[in-house]
Amino acid sequence: MFHRLGQFVVRRAWWVIVAWLVAMVAIFVSAPKVTSQTDEASFLPAHYESIRAAEVQARAFPSAFTPDALILFERNDGAALTDADTKAMGKLTQDLAAKKIDGVEAVNPPAEKLGYSQDHKYAMGTVAIAKDKQQDPKLIADVAKALRNDGKDLAGSTDLKFQLGGSAAQTLDQQESSSDTEGLITMATLVLVIVIVGIIFRSVLAGLLPILVSLIVALPTSMGLINYATKAFDLKSTAILTPILIVVVLGVGTDYFLFLAFRYRERLRAGEERRAAVVNAVGRVGEAIASAAGAVTIAFAALILSSLGMFQALGPALAIAVVVTALASVTLAPALLSVIPARGVFWPGKKWMREPGDARFTALGRVVEKRPALTAAASGGVLVALALGALGYNGLFDMTSGSMPKEKESMVVQDKMSTAFSKGAASPSQVFLSSTDGRKLDPASFQAYADKLHVTGVAEVFPPSSAGPNKTISDDGTTAQFTVMLKDEPSSNEAIATVTALRTVAHAQAPAGTEAKVGGLSSVFKDINLAMAHDYKLVFPIAGLLILLILALQLRSVVAPWYLMASVGLGFGATLGAATLLFQKIGHESGLMFMMPILIYLFVVAIGTDYNILIIARLREEAREGRSPREAAREALRHGGPTVAAAGFILAASFGTFMLAGNTFMLEFGFAMAFGIVLAAFVMAMFFTPALTALIGNKAWWPGHGADARPGHGGGPAPRVGATMPPEPVGRH
Repeated sequence: MFHRLGQFVVRRAWWVIVAWLVAMVAIFVSAPKVTSQTDEASFLPAHYESIRAAEVQARAFPSAFTPDALILFERNDGAALTDADTKAMGKLTQDLAAKKIDGVEAVNPPAEKLGYSQDHKYAMGTVAIAKDKQQDPKLIADVAKALRNDGKDLAGSTDLKFQLGGSAAQTLDQQESSSDTEGLITMATLVLVIVIVGIIFRSVLAGLLPILVSLIVALPTSMGLINYATKAFDLKSTAILTPILIVVVLGVGTDYFLFLAFRYRERLRAGEERRAAVVNAVGRVGEAIASAAGAVTIAFAALILSSLGMFQALGPALAIAVVVTALASVTLAPALLSVIPARGVFWPGKKWMREPGDARFTALGRVVEKRPALTAAASGGVLVALALGALGYNGLFDMTSGSMPKEKESMVVQDKMSTAFSKGAASPSQVFLSSTDGRKLDPASFQAYADKLHVTGVAEVFPPSSAGPNKTISDDGTTAQFTVMLKDEPSSNEAIATVTALRTVAHAQAPAGTEAKVGGLSSVFKDINLAMAHDYKLVFPIAGLLILLILALQLRSVVAPWYLMASVGLGFGATLGAATLLFQKIGHESGLMFMMPILIYLFVVAIGTDYNILIIARLREEAREGRSPREAAREALRHGGPTVAAAGFILAASFGTFMLAGNTFMLEFGFAMAFGIVLAAFVMAMFFTPALTALIGNKAWWPGHGADARPGHGGGPAPRVGATMPPEPVGRH
């Protein structure tokens, strides 16, 4: 199949190149525009309690709002706020509202009781922003910037300091602190790919070709198709997609180019004509590329089963990108190689036609050949030891603090509020008590119910109010809101534990004829936690079974896929364990981002499987040539080792560029992904998999090997690839 594909591409190379360029421009230019969601709750299904609580709030209190920005007031001299300052704050918020900033619905002065710290040195005002602005990070950041600038100007004539915090200000500060991140990551990845591939092949053009195929053609095509799919299937879109998409497309695109280019050079060295070498290269590695891309695509696509919209957005988008990149790798890349003279591809290198000794990989192959049991035990032992570190993993939901410097104004506001007020003051939780029989609630029962809500971790509970600007009893009297101030920061694990206990008490102690729903940011994080636990039980097993099926079909074996998946599982645990040990044990961080296991699954398990597939495909190829299992392991490492090493090093270095972003989130992500790829390429694919295959022997290919094996003894020299699969005639242009 792939041999015929190679013939088609080579015979119609210019048509293939033009078709890709036309399709890329047409798809990218005509694609619809999509906006990213920034609200954590927007990624949760409607059946979760935090979402149902938000629906109760919207229905019972249509004029109420959850503040999108917080104004922190304090005196310039640090003294306690005076009556004159209170009047000044009232006038300032009134004047700020009068400016009618586009998107600002309300600017409220500090509430009489809730809005002041105990020492009366700080006061907190609130701002409501229109929902249509909240759906686009750029729009809400523009609103926050105008609020911050105008507020500071108005405060200039007073003794007050005006500081803007809250979610809108955090969005602004995140954009400002990471405005150069995407460009930095892209440029660093580009330089790495061009330089490393160029050094590997001692060529200028060879370093540019994967950039042309992946970044210039595959990436815009993928982005356009992703936007079409997002609109067509009403998928979510997340702001973290773009930088991840860049690295994935460049990473897998470079991997697949290296798979092809190494085999192309091998066929040229065997004496084949350029076009025939391209055909045979596609014929030999096309199946490995397709299988690797299939495994990665299925792993990504399985995230459509996730409960979280964030992963429902990431999964299909990355799956589309991998499919497009794989198609470009087996069509566009071979077409380019067939029209460019081989000397041009490998210029200015002069030794590219000379078969190198490959002493390092030959030596590694001999180690695996002579001591497969020791090699398997040693490499497996490293993976198991690191995996034990994962037992200490602790997920954190505070994504904001880890994604920008502490000196940013929104972070300063958050820190001051956690000290001056309770840490949960910036985003209190709510308990909504609703009548189930349509009768009005009894206000006399409110205080007793509020007293019961004082579980461990609750700082204060404010019963419902029937009058004033902070009215928390619905007009029909059937719903009441209890405001619950937590002692801990809303995204902390302590706050989530408090909300868990609060839910239990609120449900159990609700008066007869009523039901309670707990809402707020901490409640959202609690539900995200529940959703991820669901995903671990559903998505991982389904993706694993589908990848297992792909491996079985590719290898025509029911044995090898099982230990390949076992090695992948060990790689997952080892990566999470290494990150846990480095950041929690050595770095004394309280935990890692809650998405870390899913991200490791996405990039280390899915993409890292490429290297196992490439090595196992070469092992099978060598076995079919008549070599013994141990000799097959030796030859597979000798010929496939350089490809895996180069591809793994480039992809690990590409992910490592995320560590340049200058924040904790990207530092953790960059390290974990880079280290995981290193494990996948240099431990699993280079040692663990070939050693296990050598130990298991020909049984690894059961039941397919017997039918595929060719006569010949492993001790004799097996014919090389070109001799066993002669090229069919290829027409010249």
